[in-house]
Amino acid sequence: MWGGGIIAGLAAATAAVTTQFVIPPPAPPPLPIPDEAALDLGNAQARMTVPVTIGERGPWNFIIDTGAERTVVSRELAGVLGLAAGPQVRVIAMTGATPVGTVIVPRLSVSTISQSTIAAPALESRNLGAQGMLGVDSLQGHAVAIDFDKQRMTLRPSKKRVSARSADPDEIVIVAKSVFGQLIVTDARCQGQKVAVIVDTGSPISIGNPALLAALKKAPRDIGDVTVTSATGDILQARTYAVDNVALGGMRFNDVPIAIADGAPFHRFGLADRPAMLLGMDALRLFRTVSIDFPNREIRFSLPRRAATPAINGV
Repeated sequence: MWGGGIIAGLAAATAAVTTQFVIPPPAPPPLPIPDEAALDLGNAQARMTVPVTIGERGPWNFIIDTGAERTVVSRELAGVLGLAAGPQVRVIAMTGATPVGTVIVPRLSVSTISQSTIAAPALESRNLGAQGMLGVDSLQGHAVAIDFDKQRMTLRPSKKRVSARSADPDEIVIVAKSVFGQLIVTDARCQGQKVAVIVDTGSPISIGNPALLAALKKAPRDIGDVTVTSATGDILQARTYAVDNVALGGMRFNDVPIAIADGAPFHRFGLADRPAMLLGMDALRLFRTVSIDFPNREIRFSLPRRAATPAINGV
């Protein structure tokens, strides 16, 4: 959930990466949806977008942001639609907490999926990289599958199961911990050290905290500086490193680009003092599909066809 600008190579590059978490008021519960809805995906600055309608108007491209607590609408789109002002909330971006006004969205629809009366934070589209973001408030109670080969996302209702579903031969299945609606993988490792990982489809790059850098046994290769621009428009400078031996559910990755920043979301999740990272789209695109089942706290990764061994170089 942290996207907002193109990154043209990580070495000495500049990227705008939006990140946002919203503290109450809580979002209304999602409405029931059909058994399955498949959506063609667009691509906004290396992230995934879907066509969204508001009321009877649209569609507009919204970023799918599994790292964002709440759905966001751009101020420009809110102005075009004449959306009424809602209560003010505090948005926690990568650069810190900022008070932000909301707008009342009467009905938001994605394909045949619909939610009514959403108080959505309103932010500038240039910082979002799109006309809005779909956060986990719109995804709770659902399973989301992103197929990178076909550029399609599938949404379906999901309920808590009594027992876990077995993995397919080409799948990695990880059970995560839920914090503020976000799914956090707690058993990933980096050079043998435990690392908490948040799957963040809203960020074009992966971002780690200083505790992650300090825990590395092998000095990473310094790639260069990257500029992180939050959803609120504030800027943070980060240093990017290529890190070896990043393990996730039995797969090991080498030469993984990770920008290091003491971002406010790490504090929000209670992860400031232990190694943690946001797994961005640069890493997720290595897999054929990524499936996130919120009620069952389950994340499934379909292995890439070219993976002949458990170790893969480069992300």
